[in-house]
Amino acid sequence: MYIGSGIVTLRLFDSGSLKDKRQVARSALAKLRAQFGVSAAEVESLESWNLLTIGLAYVSNDAAHASEVIEHAIRYIEATRPDVEITDSRVEIVTVD
Repeated sequence: MYIGSGIVTLRLFDSGSLKDKRQVARSALAKLRAQFGVSAAEVESLESWNLLTIGLAYVSNDAAHASEVIEHAIRYIEATRPDVEITDSRVEIVTVD
């Protein structure tokens, strides 16, 4: 079994408050879960109103597939959210026996 994990940090251009940020986060997390079947949550920068850090996880029996799903999810954010800029992203695959 393989666990694909990813972390992506976004700079929010149109956010002026934590309320604005939470609205963007809720929308993005729901779309990622529905579109890719990943587990997704806001994991860092919780009190910053212009930074959003999302953690992603996906379990598969194929390492390449797990990596592909996480990478597609990150590209999906970039393609569908013109109001954000990806400032950092990482993908890691872990083997579990």
